[in-house]
Amino acid sequence: MADRPLSTVGDWDDMRARFQWRVPDDFNIAAACCDVWANAEPDRLALIEQRGDGIRNWTFWQLRDASDRFANVLAADGIGQGDRVAILLPQAPEVLITHFAAMKLGAVTVPLFSLFGPDALQIRLSDSGAKAIITNAEGAAKLTGLDLPGLSRIYVTDQPISSARDFWGTLNNAPATPRPPAARATDPAMIIYTSGTTGPPKGALHAHRFLLVHLPTLQLCYEDFPKPGDIGWTPADWAWIGGLMDLALPCLYFGVPVVCHRMAKFDARAAWDLIARHRVSVLFLPPTALNLLREVPITDCHAVRAIGSGGEALSPALHAWARNQIGAPINEFYGQTECNLVITGCSAVLPPRDGAIGRAAPGHDVAVIDAAGQSVAQGEIGQIAVRATKDAPDPVMFLRYWNAPKATATKFIGDWMVTGDLGRMDADGYISFVARDDDVITSSGYRIGPAEIESCLTSHPDVTLAAAIGIPDPVRTEVVVAHVVLRDGAEWAGLERDLIDLVRDRISPHVAPRRIIRADALPMTATGKIMRRALREEYR
Repeated sequence: MADRPLSTVGDWDDMRARFQWRVPDDFNIAAACCDVWANAEPDRLALIEQRGDGIRNWTFWQLRDASDRFANVLAADGIGQGDRVAILLPQAPEVLITHFAAMKLGAVTVPLFSLFGPDALQIRLSDSGAKAIITNAEGAAKLTGLDLPGLSRIYVTDQPISSARDFWGTLNNAPATPRPPAARATDPAMIIYTSGTTGPPKGALHAHRFLLVHLPTLQLCYEDFPKPGDIGWTPADWAWIGGLMDLALPCLYFGVPVVCHRMAKFDARAAWDLIARHRVSVLFLPPTALNLLREVPITDCHAVRAIGSGGEALSPALHAWARNQIGAPINEFYGQTECNLVITGCSAVLPPRDGAIGRAAPGHDVAVIDAAGQSVAQGEIGQIAVRATKDAPDPVMFLRYWNAPKATATKFIGDWMVTGDLGRMDADGYISFVARDDDVITSSGYRIGPAEIESCLTSHPDVTLAAAIGIPDPVRTEVVVAHVVLRDGAEWAGLERDLIDLVRDRISPHVAPRRIIRADALPMTATGKIMRRALREEYR
């Protein structure tokens, strides 16, 4: 695959027909996103860190020096090939430094959302078998009392804690000896956990190559990306595949500076100010962020030239607002943690069509299939699926679910990886998202699984059964609503607030129900499974 952008002039079908994957054997994310630029242009700007009103610029040489030093720290502490290194931090330079340091050793990184509570962390850290974690004091406090016998090292980035090592203190005292990357293109690089829909969250294991094969879709979605002077930013947390793989790492791969700024809560006015201040040109914005940005006056958006979005349906009005008020297109893309960016739009070469996500991106074979793995007729609803055979694997696809061979097997129907999303394809190959074939909830750009919420709710001594669903919301697409059955004699007064706080504190604020409804019973199948679909129908 060439490093230069795909041309956005020509015919989409011809572009797909001519496209071929060329993934080298020797490809390592840390080398490609950090060391290559540090060697060629050490003073090239890599990161613009904004904390409050202060700004610190990071060059590629500084990122390489820090990641080499921290790689030596990890190696001295027994971290090596195949070991898992968790990262529990908001957007921060330490996130990238840790990814690069671990990957230089051939270790596997595990990004974790900074708002996760103890229950969510217990599941993911235990399942991944993480040997080390890099976090801050707030994150370290959440680890207290967790059963994680394999977690031998905790590094804290901000303030001293007796049970943890000082991230910057150990890094600054470590030798700066370069660490030639140990892993190759097909070696494991990262475990990203999906939302649990029918059970605990599953860890999608990806190889180093999966960064490289994100690039063609992004080159199209971001309209001839990169262009001279580009600067990228996303409010999405770098713990999610969207924030990390749809913007941050691809920018660094192409030598494009990334704005790094933690927003504890998305603020549309502050976002416009940040975009204007740093003259951001390329944005990844979830639909909820776009809806909120539309509600406030635009500060200055003259530098913005391309916006990527995905995860929820975008209205024609939102597209029109972006064209008329920002002067830049919103190009939608589609994928999953297991197989990202397989469908895209590109206004320069693919005219947008109302209701459609786009078409299959170059290098990906996408279809709408039935339960037998056969393509359905044009315009009919089926499951969106991505083909991957032994002779023609899709290199963006995950290697497997970590510790879950049965779940990996059930993700496929023959040669097709099924997404669990329902869609339809028209005669021109445009694909429209129709609905989810499972119970995942989409809220503010997050895909939320009900099982984790229900497990937390039923941990309360007064709750015997729980069911979490998503109901339509004009701003967030959906909000979480939970139904609970209480034990005999339980008092309801004040319990709703307590249960919402329980989920907020034990899992994460972004999955906490907006409302909890007391029910005498929940609809069940003959085999005792809760029928969430029946609960959703009540709202329709």
